[in-house]
Amino acid sequence: MIPQWFIEEKRDGREHAEADLRAWVRGVAEGTLPDYQVAAWLMAVYLRGMTEAETAILTDAMMRSGECLAFDLPRPTADKHSTGGIGDKISIPLAPLCATLGLAVPMISGRGLGITGGTLDKLESIPGFDVRLGIPEFKRLVAEVGCCMIGQTDTLAPADRRLYALRDVTGTVPSIPLITASIMSKKLAEGAQTLVFDVKFGRGAFMKTQADARRLAESLIATGQRLGRTCRALITDMNQPLGRAIGNALEVRESLDVLSGQGPDDVRGLTVTLAAHMACAAGRFAALGDAEAAARAALADGSALATFRAMCAAQKGRLGDGLPQAAATVDVPAPRSGFVADIDAEALGRAALALGAGRTSLEATLDLAAGLDRLRQHGERVE
Repeated sequence: MIPQWFIEEKRDGREHAEADLRAWVRGVAEGTLPDYQVAAWLMAVYLRGMTEAETAILTDAMMRSGECLAFDLPRPTADKHSTGGIGDKISIPLAPLCATLGLAVPMISGRGLGITGGTLDKLESIPGFDVRLGIPEFKRLVAEVGCCMIGQTDTLAPADRRLYALRDVTGTVPSIPLITASIMSKKLAEGAQTLVFDVKFGRGAFMKTQADARRLAESLIATGQRLGRTCRALITDMNQPLGRAIGNALEVRESLDVLSGQGPDDVRGLTVTLAAHMACAAGRFAALGDAEAAARAALADGSALATFRAMCAAQKGRLGDGLPQAAATVDVPAPRSGFVADIDAEALGRAALALGAGRTSLEATLDLAAGLDRLRQHGERVE
């Protein structure tokens, strides 16, 4: 495989041979290909796209660039991936809820990106919570507790880290094949056999239109099926924030409310729906309605909260120490009485980031207590 010929092939819109594409990914992972050639190829893919077959091969090669986990458990393995949004804390109540329903959930999550929050940052607002566990400990907790939530390790899909870093600085992030391979390579490497995707669209999401979200959802499912996984996708609205809180500790507090059978209707409803789809796709329930009823019961009777507490304790989290609290709070009342006509998720996400809830640089330190809460939603009365 001659690198410049490989780049020219995609530049001209031709399909890569499987052996060449796998050799290219090995070169990316091993660092034998210079950044300028990898960047040129990324731009060619951005402009010319990839076939379903190419996307699946790219995903598989990226997955195999590092360690691939496997679980031998009596319960089926399943995970969820969200494309991210404002106030999207669903992973925190979802993992223990699914474990309570009889699934094993090996969840490898990410940090905040731009104005969208990250699950790892939220979990780290719990004093002592360790998201940097090694793979043996991760697998042990999935087996013993039913779920574990950590960050990507150095050994999982290392080709993705280099490709993502270059995409970020070359204007090639919004490419459906590259997004698909990045998401799927990490999710497949973690060992879950069932995957459910929450693909968001709207002002507070990466995909701005429902049509683009559908294209991504179809690509994720097609790739997963080609690589032998059971996959489903939901397309959900992110024009207004999820729930009433934006910010790391604030969203954990809201997640605990949901795990207690309370919390905002939209957060609780989406958590139940995703859990039901995961449980049905993994074979725990035959009917979606039965799975939803079981999920609602597990929230109402406290069993899902008990699973979360067990996971938290196993990962050295100290819920009893309390969550970070802001030193100062400011009330922002409605300028006049009436009904809320619109809520701009993107604007509120930017406000939370400016308060310190998100990163303005890789080295930035988060204010885990910062954020917005008691948010009103579209159609609600205010005074």
